[in-house]
Parts: sequence; C-alpha cells; structure tokens
Amino acid sequence: MQKTFFISGAILGGLAVAIGAYGAHAGAKFMDAESMITFGKAVRYQMNHAFALIAVAFALSQWPEQKRLLNWAAYSFLGGIIAFSGSLYLIVFAKLHLGYITPFGGILFVVGWLLLAYAAFKGEKK
Repeated sequence: MQKTFFISGAILGGLAVAIGAYGAHAGAKFMDAESMITFGKAVRYQMNHAFALIAVAFALSQWPEQKRLLNWAAYSFLGGIIAFSGSLYLIVFAKLHLGYITPFGGILFVVGWLLLAYAAFKGEKK
C-alpha cells in the first residue's frame, strides 16, 4: 500500500496543478468571483491532501507496525479529496449544488490527520 499511496498522492498533486491551471486560464472566462474562490479552495485542499498521502507513504516506512491506522488515514484523505474537492468542483463546473457533501469531506480530512498523528504517537522509535 505504501507505493500505492505515494503514487496516488503524486497523481492527485499533478492533477491539482493541471486543474488549477485550467481554472486560472480557461475557467476565468465562465467563473464569477465566488466560483473562483470555491474553485481555488478545491484545488488547494486537493494539493494539501495529495501531500498528506505522500506523508502516509513515508510514515508506513517509518512505522510499519502501524499499518492499519496509517491505511485508514490514507483512505480518509482519499475520501476527503473526493468528497470535499470533488463536490466543490461539481458546484463550480456542473452547477450541481452538493454542498451537503463538502462538510463530510472536511470531516474525513480531520479524521485522516488525527489517525496519522495517533499512528506516529504509537509508532516504535527508530
């Protein structure tokens, strides 16, 4: 899973750059100021949590005995990206108002960070 999480983080980070570039250039033609703020938030949270997935991959190499907690942290980050950033992208691009999904993604982000911290706390000192 370590390699999978690293690759997922790298791909999602690259996609955040590509999506952000699209929004900054082509998207500026059809987005109003409020949509640009929403869009920027989606890209920023996607990028931050792509790095979080890479951090989990690193943590798995440091504390392999915490594999279960770290896997759940990574799944929380992945789910958070899909629910939080994904719902914001749908609001901006498809005009689908799925704002009720966005907070669930935020909760998943918080859960992921807490699990990552707890796994590090419980991890064997090397």
